[in-house]
Amino acid sequence: MAEISAALVRELRDKTGAGMMDCKKALAETGGDLDAAVDWLRKKGLAAAAKKAGRTAAEGLVGVREAGDRAAIIEVNAETDFVARNETFQGFVETCAGLALDAGGDVEALKALAYPGAGRSVAEELTRLIATIGENMTIRRTAVLAAPAGGSVATYVHAALKPSLGRIGVLVALSGGTPESRASLGRQLAMHIAAARPDYLDIASVDPSALAREKAVLADQARASGKPEAIIEKMVEGRIRKFYEEVVLLEQLWVHDGESRVKDVLAKAGMTITGFVRYQLGEGIEKDEKDFAAEVAAAAR
Repeated sequence: MAEISAALVRELRDKTGAGMMDCKKALAETGGDLDAAVDWLRKKGLAAAAKKAGRTAAEGLVGVREAGDRAAIIEVNAETDFVARNETFQGFVETCAGLALDAGGDVEALKALAYPGAGRSVAEELTRLIATIGENMTIRRTAVLAAPAGGSVATYVHAALKPSLGRIGVLVALSGGTPESRASLGRQLAMHIAAARPDYLDIASVDPSALAREKAVLADQARASGKPEAIIEKMVEGRIRKFYEEVVLLEQLWVHDGESRVKDVLAKAGMTITGFVRYQLGEGIEKDEKDFAAEVAAAAR
């Protein structure tokens, strides 16, 4: 049998998008003939994934998994919401959420892990899933949050298809209180984060460039009203406080009563938030806007 070089396997993988082990097997079955190996993969349905790789995938699921004092979150995208209701796809996301606990928030490390019971890596299993279901899919991002000593991590999934799968997922790490009080308040905090969409935990963690940009915009708006510079400075200070109340978790109004600040709720409970993660499905992905009338006209021509 012809020797199958790593370079040849990589070339076949680049051509087809199929998994490394599938490419190696295809070359072995075809005596190292690259074109024949492409055909072999196509017949097995494994090369189909490559043709779908350029298509926008902004739907799918966010999954979470808790394990002791840690929790993981993952976003796996597909092209249509229909796939999110596919049990095979749901099982893949659930499994990957569990594996993500060992990947430390690194997508490439997650893809390299062995997929349970498959004899393939996560990346190779994803390729098979693409070929089977017929849509482009991507593991977009993942994160792991660890609780501080004596603390815990609470999770929440909004618009859930299952308890651990939905369109919005939140992790929040807490210290202080008892395990029971942390579980109760932690879920409320996670629900608040899902609804209020904070960008930062506290004022100290606000990105300096984002703050400078906001101040510049506010100052220009104030100048446009014809106010003198001394007044403009005070106006900007007041509006920056409003900015903090919108984007900083601890400064936000508590959604559960609409009156308290999150920092006051925590102080009353004797707890501290040490970190949070919020994923919303498809956020930041530029979706294809289809002009169906134009498509029909083009087809007619």
